[in-house]
Amino acid sequence: MDLLKKHYEKIILGVVLVGLAVAVGFLPFYVASNKQELEDKRNSLFFPKVKELTNLDLTISDAALKRVANPAMIDFSAPNRLFNPMPWQKTADDRLIPYDKVGPMAAGVTNLVPLYLRLTLDSVATSDSGPRYVVGVQREAATNPRERNKRQTYATLNTKNDHFVIIEVKGKPEDPDQLVLLLNDTDERVTISRDKPFERVDGWMADFRYEPERKTWNARRVGSSLAFAGEEYNIVAITRDEVVLSAKSNGKKWTIKTNPNSTL
Repeated sequence: MDLLKKHYEKIILGVVLVGLAVAVGFLPFYVASNKQELEDKRNSLFFPKVKELTNLDLTISDAALKRVANPAMIDFSAPNRLFNPMPWQKTADDRLIPYDKVGPMAAGVTNLVPLYLRLTLDSVATSDSGPRYVVGVQREAATNPRERNKRQTYATLNTKNDHFVIIEVKGKPEDPDQLVLLLNDTDERVTISRDKPFERVDGWMADFRYEPERKTWNARRVGSSLAFAGEEYNIVAITRDEVVLSAKSNGKKWTIKTNPNSTL
């Protein structure tokens, strides 16, 4: 114990010196280890290990390309009119109607009726001068209403009247099977008999409706007038496919297609 008490400073100094010697001896290994660790980190940053790429999933991209190849057709005009707004018109009963649903193009033909030219062999009158044939003439399309009813006219062979001339009598003259007529207006050859009249469509009569004002007109012919949308229109022509209206104020004409479901 006395030895330790007398020399403890030397003992501690010795222990410290031994520790220092050990630390000095270990230092090269520690430096080498740190240097290697730093080198590994540098290599990992500059030369990283890249994983091999797998097959890419291009399903979404392919679907997008297909959509681009077939663009959607979007109509921003009618009936949405997102970029082309249109004015509206208020009717007398406070209803709102688009501007393109008023005027002549909003008028509709609800029914068409054909107007015929009919020729009938009604009877035969015999006399000393020869037979006279009573032929009924009905002109439903005549401008004069009095001429639309059936009227009988006496006709003889090769004698021209206001409507036709008989150019041939088939069968017995006093009791013919058929009469061959030549029409004055078209030079058309037609035949009539007691049981088979001649018919030809000479015009049309139409029923109209103007929905914005809820007006209707029935049995209108060429020359009749229609008043709607603050204007009066004359019916210039009526055919199976269309009706032509003319504005009285400026003479402008409008063509209206007839209803394909019209009753004829």
